Amino acid sequence: MNIRRATAADMQGLNKLLCQVLMVHHNGRPDLFKANVKKYTDEELKELLADETRPVFAAVDENNQVLGYAFCILEEYVNDNIHPDMKTLYIDDLCVDEEIRGSHIGQSLYEYVLEYARGIGCYNVTLNVWSCNPGAMKFYEKCGLAPYKVGMEKVL
Repeated sequence: MNIRRATAADMQGLNKLLCQVLMVHHNGRPDLFKANVKKYTDEELKELLADETRPVFAAVDENNQVLGYAFCILEEYVNDNIHPDMKTLYIDDLCVDEEIRGSHIGQSLYEYVLEYARGIGCYNVTLNVWSCNPGAMKFYEKCGLAPYKVGMEKVL
């Protein structure tokens, strides 16, 4: 397995995994997530892959088939009124193909993201996880992440 920046050639594999994540969210919260739709249009995904502030990493096999991904967003605070100057790398989405979960690809992707963030001078790495996805919560806790804020809601 190799982890590298994703390219437009990876779009089919990325879209397959994006659909898997969407279905996990739809099954957990069908009131918030539609089923059987694409998160990004092909044009949006191409733009994302070219955006240096939104790095996407792909774990690929020897045939360049996408096994997993990490979509990230670089956030910077400079001369902010309440935050000290700092860089944060936000993991917007991390997924491993559901057929091969448990093979440590997710752990490898997460560690790759950490090294990337350290290399560009980030203070921390953050992410959000839906409470309807206990498997993801357990995975992130195993990786050493701890809650730093909690989102709450009251459905009307």
